[in-house]
Amino acid sequence: MPDEITLWLVFTQDETYNIPICLWLEENYPQSAPICYVRPTREMVILRGDYTSSNGQVQLPYLEEWKSGECDLVTLLQVMQFMFGDFPPVWMQPRSEPERASCQQQFHRQPEVLAKRDGSSYLSVPRDDGQPFLQEHETNC
Repeated sequence: MPDEITLWLVFTQDETYNIPICLWLEENYPQSAPICYVRPTREMVILRGDYTSSNGQVQLPYLEEWKSGECDLVTLLQVMQFMFGDFPPVWMQPRSEPERASCQQQFHRQPEVLAKRDGSSYLSVPRDDGQPFLQEHETNC
């Protein structure tokens, strides 16, 4: 059974973001890369994207190309901090407000972070009926 380390990555730009990360170190570490997961709190939802699967597994090129003697945990955390600063793996669920209850119920579906051709990213949440939205910024709240 691998050793498990849970820590919080903290980002400070305009705001501070705390992202709970779990690292599993197998017996043959550092020959093998750590297994990394985002471990959201109850208030958070995992955003599936280029670097995070829907179950929270971190999928970074640094981990896929791991080389013993060249790669280490400090650099891994720096890579995560850099990548997750641009592509956050979690978002906070809206706080419960009576006037927004119907809209809050809508967001129990799994959101997805998608990339545009210009390199920017956006959040995609499917409609209740599975059909695409017809206009930009359309909602069925």
